[in-house]
Parts: sequence; structure tokens; C-alpha cells
Amino acid sequence: MRKKRNIGLLLAIGSIVVVLGLLGWFLTTIFESEAPSITVKPLPEFLSKKQTFSLSVLDLKRGVKQLKVTVKQGGREITVLEKKFSFEGLFNAEGIHRFDADFSVDPFTLNLAQGRVDLTVSAWDYSRRKGGDGNLSLFEHKMVVDTIPPAIRTISRLHYVNVGGSGLVIYQTSSDAVKSGLYVNEFFFPGYPLVSDSKGGHRVCYFAIPIQSKGKPDIYLWAEDMAGNRAKTAFYCHVRKKRFPTDKMNITDRFLKRLLPGFAPYFGSLNTDDVSKFLKINRALREENARTFFDLRTDTSPERLWDGVWVRLKNAATRAKFGERRFYYYKGKEIDEQTHMGVDLASLANSGVQAANNGRVIFAETLGIYGLTLVLDHGQGLSSLYAHLSNIHVKPGQEVLKGEIIGTTGQTGLAGGDHLHFGVMVSGIPVNPIEWWDGHWIKDNIMKKLELVKK
Repeated sequence: MRKKRNIGLLLAIGSIVVVLGLLGWFLTTIFESEAPSITVKPLPEFLSKKQTFSLSVLDLKRGVKQLKVTVKQGGREITVLEKKFSFEGLFNAEGIHRFDADFSVDPFTLNLAQGRVDLTVSAWDYSRRKGGDGNLSLFEHKMVVDTIPPAIRTISRLHYVNVGGSGLVIYQTSSDAVKSGLYVNEFFFPGYPLVSDSKGGHRVCYFAIPIQSKGKPDIYLWAEDMAGNRAKTAFYCHVRKKRFPTDKMNITDRFLKRLLPGFAPYFGSLNTDDVSKFLKINRALREENARTFFDLRTDTSPERLWDGVWVRLKNAATRAKFGERRFYYYKGKEIDEQTHMGVDLASLANSGVQAANNGRVIFAETLGIYGLTLVLDHGQGLSSLYAHLSNIHVKPGQEVLKGEIIGTTGQTGLAGGDHLHFGVMVSGIPVNPIEWWDGHWIKDNIMKKLELVKK
């Protein structure tokens, strides 16, 4: 009898424990304290135009009950997005536990003023805590409304530029501009602060009219502020058309047998005839080398390093001109066409090569069709190129003076004989070096404009 009473007592206690356990589980489930998580992307510092945001709200326990997105500025609160989610199934098991959506904030449509604005996302779950209101998550992000673009205006006048040539424009921007420059069609030429600028906001921008430009190029000044607002303005720039020479170049088997072994590493396991190998060099490798030069455009001093007329190789005859269209023939048949992007100068073999102007070495190594090559930075996007060298006497990072011997001529790369391939580039775009050898051109197109700002 006593044993039966003990078993009954244990069963009773066990039942109570089970009931209390179930009650505890029930209460902790419906009164759970984990608030929903909120993710918003992107998180811009500035709001300058209509901005679309991606929102994700997650609550794996009781599920999402309500969501509200507001924009607050001053005393105004504007609701951008509001959603309520129904309770579905036992313990909301079939309700919304994850909600993803996109919403937009347009400063113009919402009539937001310039200045600070607060983006707030509020999310509640179906927990019975806080009198049944549920757990609340708040996400806040502060932004600055800035829809006013920077100001930009031209200072210099009378811009006459040749196709394949260089130009300089001087302009002024408002203090909020963080990036500015000039576009010629799709090519961007950055502007640089004018040294000793007493008035403030003055920029110099060297630009080029690429030799491949057709018709009248679209040329305009451009500026951007921290908020991403952009401004552009046209200015008078007369582009003179130029006619460039042509040349017929005969490719012989003898030339190919002498040339191709030097490019063997480039071909790898390619098994084809000599003419196809030459065309691969003259086309694909040429383009690859051009990209290398173009990528050097950002390695430039923000200050002008050059001074005066640029130096030309001493006692040298011109063997090929800038912009020369070359037609390549093999056994009487035209096989290729390319444009020469520099000036070929020939003097005595292994002649000393002088730095065209003051600058800094930014490239000194072997490069494809150009062989042993040097590139000097002259500041503000200007650079000079020296190719087919037999020796280099300087190293990257070294500063050089105008007239200093930096290498010797040779016939490395795709050279048919000992000569110097000399080039000038403006922000990576090849231009006609003849202009930079001309003191009158420099005075009329560069110095007069720079002196104008000093007044």
C-alpha cells in the first residue's frame, strides 16, 4: 500500500514537472526577447538623387509583425514604406519570418531641404512582450541631402587644337568639387590644381584630340562633388583637321627570320607560320603595349615638372612621322595596317638619348614591340616615351633633368634598324611630339594661358 502511494506521488510530481516545463516553454516562446534583425544597403553618406535601398528583415522565432521606414528632417517625418504581416498557423509558424524589399528615397519628390536627413527602419515581431507590442528593432542612418552640383567655368580663351595634337585649358571650380577635368568624347583628362593659386579653385588641364577622332569631337569641362553631383560646361575649342602621311612597308622572309626569335616567349606553344606570328605581334601585342602606356597615366605628379622647349635627339634624321599610316605587304599582298604613334629618329648607332625635359622615370624595362623602353613623367598627365633602346642609364623613381643622358639608341623590339622611337602622351593618349619641340607653339598655346591666371 505504501509502495502504491509512493508511485502515485512520483507520477503526480512528474506530471507537475511536465506541465511546468510545457508552461515554461510556452511562455518563453510567446514572450521571447530576441528582436528582429535589420539590414539596409547601401548606406550612402550623401543623398543627391533618387536612391534605391535594399531592405532585409529577419525574425526566425515569432516572425515579423510590422515594418515601418521613415525619413526625418527637421520637424517632418515622412513614411516611405509600411507593412503589417498577419499571424498564420500555430505560433505563427506559417507567418513571415523574412521580408526582403526595395524602397527608394527621392529628395526631389519628398521635397527635402539641403542638409541632414535621418533614415529610420522600425521592425516589430509577434512576441507578447511589452504588453503584446513585441520586440522592437531600430535601424538609423544619417545622410546629407546635397543636390546642388559644383560650379565650373572656363578661364582661358582661344583653344585651337590639331587632331592628334595637344591642348591646355584653364578653368575654375567651386570649392565643393573633388574631381574635375575635361572630356573629349569618351576620353577623360583630369585637371590639376594651379600652383600658387591666389584666387582659389583654378585648375590646369592638358588634353589631346586622339588621332582616331572622326568628325567634330564632343569636348566639355566636367566636375563632381562629394555627393556625386556632376556639372559640365562646353567652351570654345576649334579642332583643326590634319592629314597624316602613309608608308608602304614590305615584310620579307629575311626580316621575319631575324625578328621572330626575339619574340619566342610571347608565342609559347603557338604553332603557325611566320606571317601569322608577325601579325600577332603587330596587332595583339601592339594593343597590349598601348594599354600598358595608357595605364601609366595615373602615375603623374600633380605639379608641372617640365620647363621650356622639349629636347629632340641630336643630329637625328626623321625616319617616320607621328600619325603615319603604315600598310604592311608580304609578297605583294597587303596583310595589315597600323598607325605610328611617335616619331622615329635616326642618328649614329648607339647614340646617347637625352631626356626631353625635366621629369621622373616611371617605366624602364623591355616591352613587346617597343623593346627596351623608358617613360618619363613630366607632371600633370604629360609623359615622354623612348623606345628600341640598347641601354638604359636610369631607374624607376629617379628624377632627371632636361638634356640628361638616360639611355642609348638601339634596335630592340620591332625595330628594323638602330633608331629612337620618341613619343609624347597626354594622360596616356599619344600626341604629336613636333608641337612640344616648337618654342612658338609652347608660347602661344601653353605659356600665354598660364600667364593669364597670374594677372
